[in-house]
Amino acid sequence: MTDRLSRTFAACAAQNRAALVTFVTAGDPGPEMSARVLRSLVAGGADIVEIGMPFSDPMADGPAIQAGNIRALGAGATLIRLLTMVRDFRAHDAETPLILMGYFNPVLAYGVERFAADAHAAGLDGTIIVDLPPEEDAELAPSLQRHGLHMIRLATPTTDTRRLPAVVAGASGFLYYVAVAGITGANSATAEDIGAAVARLRTATDMPIAVGFGIRTPEAAAAVARVADAVVVGSAIVSMIGAAAETRANDLPEQVEGFVRSLATAIRTARLEAAA
Repeated sequence: MTDRLSRTFAACAAQNRAALVTFVTAGDPGPEMSARVLRSLVAGGADIVEIGMPFSDPMADGPAIQAGNIRALGAGATLIRLLTMVRDFRAHDAETPLILMGYFNPVLAYGVERFAADAHAAGLDGTIIVDLPPEEDAELAPSLQRHGLHMIRLATPTTDTRRLPAVVAGASGFLYYVAVAGITGANSATAEDIGAAVARLRTATDMPIAVGFGIRTPEAAAAVARVADAVVVGSAIVSMIGAAAETRANDLPEQVEGFVRSLATAIRTARLEAAA
């Protein structure tokens, strides 16, 4: 399908660069500041934004994002408020792809068909449901497809050749490769390991491949950008939000924008520098 995600990846490919994907938790550290941070991600150069759905038991996430979930829930974050945040964002930005990332329980409680319809109406482009493997997504996948939403799936270092076809089947948008086995914010994999993994995944799919988990610096982002179609940075940004929340810093959006710009600059020049 021709949509925001496919247009974004095509534009990045035409520029011979990877896309920058950033992650924040909706409502962290509070609704108004979270909306400002969301806009600052795009101002800094993010091509795609993942919006975390606050949940009380984010089992795949490390301490930084767990703390972000707690802050957001403490400030009153809900799935309904997340969708309102997306609608407000779409009033000013009709092009940046927005992906909801989270766990299935809040979607199930909301109602699967209702969620898919409301997510599409709000302006989301797809979902990454981290605790819903392909063998168990029959309840969600048809509703997403009916409403034109991508179901983005995860592959990990433990996804072997036998399981990979099941992960790819029915997925769309891009394939998210989790570069380390473990929780978000964990130690990053080596460039050589990531390169080999991406090459293996390309034999199974022609979808763009995004790589995330453990990428915290412009240098690390550039290394991944040389081999992958997209680089995902989340915990480093959420850690900034947490530090600013402790000091009640009002310039958090400017801090985030500056950091994201450093990532975007590194990614945009990574392949040119490698070829020089």
